Amino acid sequence: MSFSEMVSAAFPNTIWIILAACAVMSAVGFYKFVYFLSVGYGFAVLGAGAATLIIYVKELTLWTIIMCVLLMVYGVRLGGFLLWREIKSKSYKKTFQEVTKTEKPIPVFVKAAIWICVSFMYVLQVSPIFYRAANGDKGGALAPAGAVIMVIALLIESISDKQKSAAKSENPNRFCDRGLFKIVRCPNYFGEVLFWTGVLISGLSVLTGAVQWIIAILGYILIVYVMLSGAKRLEIRQNKNYGDAPEYQAYVRKTPIIFPLIPLYHLKDVKFIVA
Repeated sequence: MSFSEMVSAAFPNTIWIILAACAVMSAVGFYKFVYFLSVGYGFAVLGAGAATLIIYVKELTLWTIIMCVLLMVYGVRLGGFLLWREIKSKSYKKTFQEVTKTEKPIPVFVKAAIWICVSFMYVLQVSPIFYRAANGDKGGALAPAGAVIMVIALLIESISDKQKSAAKSENPNRFCDRGLFKIVRCPNYFGEVLFWTGVLISGLSVLTGAVQWIIAILGYILIVYVMLSGAKRLEIRQNKNYGDAPEYQAYVRKTPIIFPLIPLYHLKDVKFIVA
């Protein structure tokens, strides 16, 4: 296959429909800038899953249909939870105000540039499932394996968000170290990485040509980096809020920050990860 053929295979006409869906759904970031990477992120994944399903539904195997639906469930769950937390959670409102109170107004052209960039990133993330559909879905063992991992990840994210919300409602001024938070300090971020690991695994048997491989792997690397950056910001904020508490210091010394069983306890001093 020539390079031009690989490029054509990596960018079929239908991929621009997926990009348009991600752009439309993430445009809520123009209302609130942080929505580009929060609520808009969830809605963009919802849009990408729905668009892929609508375009290719007659050509998909059952497992790929399930994965498209899981993308939609993921998007509804994440976007819905973030909106609910912003409206209902007093502790989150306080944290949100502290984080954003020093921010300067962002010019529209900067917002537009970020909007375009994140829309492309979301397409890269869902590309393994999109390429499974676009390349001619032939099933295979990696489709159910990826779907199972995605389901487990969704459960981890949902349970950890519920556990943290419950802990904060009981004591807004204390860190959460219950349930899944006994295993890692950021189980929701771990669930996020695991979800996109399942997406990537599902497409490994169908990716065609170097360009498709680059797109799929780049999307995975970007989301892992975003999650590490989020964990770093959270660590810095928690150190500020709870750093003087002996029980918090004991907690962070024994509990990995994001990956279970991997002794990575701190990201605050890692220079290449932007907070």
